[in-house]
Amino acid sequence: MKKTNEKLMNIFYTGLFLIGFGFLSTQAMAAGVDTDDFIDEAYAKGVAEIEGGKVAVQKSTFPAVQAYAKKMIEDHSAANKDLRSLAIKKNVKLDDDAELMSKTKNYILKQRDGESFDAAYVNNQIEAHQAAIELYKDASSSQDGDVRQLAATSLPKLERHLADAEALVSVIASSSNNIKVDDGKADYDN
Repeated sequence: MKKTNEKLMNIFYTGLFLIGFGFLSTQAMAAGVDTDDFIDEAYAKGVAEIEGGKVAVQKSTFPAVQAYAKKMIEDHSAANKDLRSLAIKKNVKLDDDAELMSKTKNYILKQRDGESFDAAYVNNQIEAHQAAIELYKDASSSQDGDVRQLAATSLPKLERHLADAEALVSVIASSSNNIKVDDGKADYDN
């Protein structure tokens, strides 16, 4: 009987430890989402989406890609308006420039033409939206209620953007002999 009680007590204390550890881990994760960093990074990603969309509207050879790019300009302009309002409320200074990586990707997109541009743009959209979704998921557990709410309400739209970009891979691949699908991305084959 004594051994059974010891086992039960060990299980009980182990359970308490794990619950406490889980609570602390959740709190640490939530505390790790910095309001200023989220607003700044999300805004920069939005600027990159807008600028990339402008390039795509001009250079794309596929009407579906052009329509998607216009949607990205519209949706990310609205999202950045919300982020700008939140930045003002939280006294966060925003840059008007996109992140260096996004600038580089957009520069590369500007160097391509025709179908290779479309493949590069769609692949960039998949990667950019996967990164944005991760950022917004992290922010949806922020201790800052305004950040948490903005992130949670923005996630469905970002997920829809990702799904639309993934669907564009098939659209451009089926419309071109030079574009194949490889691991869910468009692969341009000269």
